[in-house]
Amino acid sequence: MMKRLYFLLPDVQVTREVVDELRSAGIEERHMYTVGSSATVLEKLPEATIVEKTDFAHGVAIGIAGGGIVGALAGLVALAFPPAGLVVGGGAILALGVAGSSVGGLLSGLIGLDYPNSHLEKYRDAVESGSLLLLVDVPNERVPEVVKLIAGHHPDARIEAARAHPIESLVERMEG
Repeated sequence: MMKRLYFLLPDVQVTREVVDELRSAGIEERHMYTVGSSATVLEKLPEATIVEKTDFAHGVAIGIAGGGIVGALAGLVALAFPPAGLVVGGGAILALGVAGSSVGGLLSGLIGLDYPNSHLEKYRDAVESGSLLLLVDVPNERVPEVVKLIAGHHPDARIEAARAHPIESLVERMEG
């Protein structure tokens, strides 16, 4: 299981130092994402993708669950009241559930692209003021080590942790 660490850092130089320290500690760059204001030039820092910057992943998760429920219910209705004399078996419930999950996930994900990531909302003012937010996904067992490493070298860094979103982890595995 992965844990997402949030490092609020004062500027590009400190962020670059933290990224280098994390690389030295064996954290791959593909597990790091930097969020800055539109005026901040991130140079060679690992930039956050649309998955990290928007509520896409959250939308997909909600859509899969909601669409699956609606699809399965539609399958139950089709089983109870077969359309136009067709014989509908239990496979209809499964098929409509899968179809509902697929359509729901796609549509909700697309809607989520229009909204900023709700987990990053509390950092918005600091990022707009010039600070950088570094998101790092690390295995649960390495969290204390990584926090201690960064806090030891950069006591001015604000560090918080949250569980990495399973959809984001899935997308990461597909890309890698």
